[in-house]
Order: sequence, then structure tokens, then C-alpha cells
Amino acid sequence: VTKEAGKTEANENEENEKNEGKSNVTPVSMSETTVATDVKNKTNDNLLAAFKGETTASAKYEAYSKKAEQEGYHQVALLFKAASASEKIHANNHKAVLEESGIKTPAITPQYVVKSTKENLEDAINGETYEVTTMYPEFLKVANESGNQLAMISFNYAYKTEKKHKTLYENALAALQNNTMKSLPTSFYVCATCGNTYDSKAPARCGISMTSNEKFIKINSL
Repeated sequence: VTKEAGKTEANENEENEKNEGKSNVTPVSMSETTVATDVKNKTNDNLLAAFKGETTASAKYEAYSKKAEQEGYHQVALLFKAASASEKIHANNHKAVLEESGIKTPAITPQYVVKSTKENLEDAINGETYEVTTMYPEFLKVANESGNQLAMISFNYAYKTEKKHKTLYENALAALQNNTMKSLPTSFYVCATCGNTYDSKAPARCGISMTSNEKFIKINSL
């Protein structure tokens, strides 16, 4: 008689009681829980970084706008003003997502240096390039891993808009260098939902957020 076959009825009952009520759901390991928490925290950190960056960009571009007007580059001044309004929308979107998670945003004191309009355009191009090639793609990846849909929407709004800003700045710099400023647009339209920026003419709806153009911010004066 084997040891297994020799189990007493009492032992069998005790074994059954131990197994009784056990769930069929596979428990989540501590490592998986830790990873999920880390990704969630990282997304919030990224939102805070983006909020700070966009708040600073809004203030900086406003200052760049004034400098461009002082130097006689009215069209560039209008572009910077439109971009400033756009970046403020991005900052407010990031702030709203953080507040949904119960996180308060800190007071930001923007730090920047105003130089010549040419240098300011070069700085703006460098900033937008970093955002569209490195910052927002990485932020979107982490937000997707964390399952934070609101963060993904806010990051995507900014990412797609910054790509347009980069082109607008590059065109403005080329016009400044080639002395063809009159070719630049003198009016801009900024979507109040996502910050999407159009020059000269606005479509019926925003190409990013589908917002009606009735809600666009028109910028054709300083």
C-alpha cells in the first residue's frame, strides 16, 4: 500500500478544506504591481514636466513677440503671439489631467533669455524639434503603458501642434534671412481645445480635435 493510498479520511477532509474557496484568478505578482505603479507615477511626472515646459514656452514666446515687433518684424511677432496662446492651452490641458488625478500643479516662474529675433526663432525651432522628436514621443509611450487615456490625449494634442509650430518657425527664419518677410502670414487661428495653429485661413473644424472654428482664437493684431 502506497503512502498516498494510505491517507486517512480525516487527512483528505483537511486537504479539501484548505483548497475550498480558492479563487481561479491568477494573483498579480509584486513585481507587476510595482511596475504598474512606477509607470503611473512616471506619467504624472511627465505631465508635470510638460506643464512646466509649456508654461515657460508661453511666457517666452510672448516676450519674443514683443522683441520681434520692436525690431520691425510684425509678421514674426504675430506668429510668436499665436504660439504663446497655443502653448498656454497645452499647459492648461496638462494641468487638467493632473487635477483629475488629484495632483496640484506648482507655481511656475518661467526662466528664459530674450535675444535677437533671429536667435529667438532659432531657439524656438530647437525647442519644438526636441518636443516632437524626443519629449512627446517618449511621454506618449509611457502614458500608453500606464493606460492613462487623458494624458495620451493631452500629449497628442501638444505633439501634433508642435510639429506645425516647428514648420512655421522654420519658414519665418528663412523669410528673415532672405528678406522676404512680406511673404509671411499676417493672421493666425488657434484651436481653443488643442492649441492647433493655422495661418491665414482656418478650416471648418480643427484637424486634430475636430473643434468647430467658431471656437478658434483669431490673432491678427498685437
